[in-house]
Amino acid sequence: MNSQQPNTLPPDYFEAVYRANTDPWNFETSPYEHAKYADTLAALPPERHYASGFEVGCSLGVLTEMLAPRCRHLLSIDVAEAPLVRARQRCAHLPQVEFQRLTLPDDFPTDRRFDLMVLSEVGYYWAMPDLERVATALLSALQPGGHLLLVHWTPPVHDYPLTGDEVHDFFLSQAGSGAPLTHVHGHRAAQYRLDLLSKS
Repeated sequence: MNSQQPNTLPPDYFEAVYRANTDPWNFETSPYEHAKYADTLAALPPERHYASGFEVGCSLGVLTEMLAPRCRHLLSIDVAEAPLVRARQRCAHLPQVEFQRLTLPDDFPTDRRFDLMVLSEVGYYWAMPDLERVATALLSALQPGGHLLLVHWTPPVHDYPLTGDEVHDFFLSQAGSGAPLTHVHGHRAAQYRLDLLSKS
């Protein structure tokens, strides 16, 4: 864990980021991001369609719009309101998409069950104790046979509590014989890592 920033990044951190730049990570325009999105979608079994998806940290809804056709219903959440405004506009033509402003782990929708969960570029914002709480809630809400898809930037960022590798290694530590998760497949690209797991 990065000792310079051991705490989970709070919602006002992201509010400030979006006040400074409406697309701070170039989700809408970056060829790198769009290639990664294509890789993300290709990681899901092509024949599989999901009754209920859960996307954590949807930002501007660029990936949301691509995930939506694979889901009968998709709940996409973010901690900041500014990107959610853009996401709602982008996905207004997709009636199966629901957006909510929620902060995990405290606001986890414990009354919902999902057969697809996507954590893309969000896990490293939590300190390890909060990542553990989020993981417990995710596994409780994930249907047997459901998929958990992880995609994260791997180079360290000085103000993030964790690295992408630490996030993936944590979830993979819960995969294997007798464990709650099964590792379906995964790979490492030049600057990000992707892993698909299923609930055993």
